[in-house]
Amino acid sequence: MAGPDPAVAAARLAVRRTLADLEVPDGATLLVACSGGADSLALLAATVFEARGRDGRAGLAVVGATVDHGLQPGSAEQAARVVAQMEALGVAETFAARVRVSAVGRGPEAAAREARYAVLGEVASRTGAAAVLLGHTLDDQAETVLLGLARGSGGRSLAGMRRTHDRDGTAYARPLLDLRREQTEAACRAQGLEFWTDPHNADPRFLRARVRHDVLPVLERELGPGVAETLARTAESLRGDMEALDDLAEAALADPLLARPDGLDVAALASLPSGVRRRVLRLAALRAGAPAAELFHGHVVATEELVTRWRGQRGVDLPGHLRAVRRDGRVLLERSSGPRDGAG
Repeated sequence: MAGPDPAVAAARLAVRRTLADLEVPDGATLLVACSGGADSLALLAATVFEARGRDGRAGLAVVGATVDHGLQPGSAEQAARVVAQMEALGVAETFAARVRVSAVGRGPEAAAREARYAVLGEVASRTGAAAVLLGHTLDDQAETVLLGLARGSGGRSLAGMRRTHDRDGTAYARPLLDLRREQTEAACRAQGLEFWTDPHNADPRFLRARVRHDVLPVLERELGPGVAETLARTAESLRGDMEALDDLAEAALADPLLARPDGLDVAALASLPSGVRRRVLRLAALRAGAPAAELFHGHVVATEELVTRWRGQRGVDLPGHLRAVRRDGRVLLERSSGPRDGAG
């Protein structure tokens, strides 16, 4: 008897490995985010298959969730189609939510992502899901690395998307990061799944769309095949480095000689390597209430200059109505009632 299509088998194996890495117990609930695109449909189908109980073991309950951002005509009808597809695939429960995306102070893509995470976190909490599975592929990872290069966002951005991460107490995982988009499309076709192609993915107004349809094909043509895989490998390599540096920063910020009750000790900060020191300052700002999506490299560098290039400057305005100041040999992160004026 012939086995499944190679693309279907690859998606199932990717999900199986992720569930093993997460140590998801028998009988647990998994939440799969599904837009109706090839990536998320292939992920959902593979997850439903892998969730079935075998060898006397209890299976897993799979819940599907789709989020309507309301950013284009017909989005409500598309959400309804996705719900029907999720039901046909055999999920235990479906959720559909319409959100209002506000792009004030940030781009529409970032705003939509935040709204989507809010919904997924709420559904995960309501269903007691052990993890939320996201359908990002190797192509998405390569695009993320290129976007990081274009923005000059540093190693953190070049490290790309994490395979697993925790957000507000909810575990998220990306099982398909080693699969190409063409594989998820092939998996859908092999299983008779009609996938949706988001018109925004081809809209040149969006930077990611231009990277996908213009930049990556040029690189593949001029540098040869395998560019996307190379970019993804670069992200994987950098991710380990970034996590190691983040661990050092966490340990430094836990040191009572540095993190004093009256602020961060300047002498202790000055003794740290710059890469660790900047992470300490960024982490301290986040803990003080700075939004991660709005805290940029320039903010951190300017705050570091309160330590390394102290000339009596008045301080640094940070996102979240915060202000970094130096006073009595300490760096303090204080609430600011005035408007932000960037990394001063």
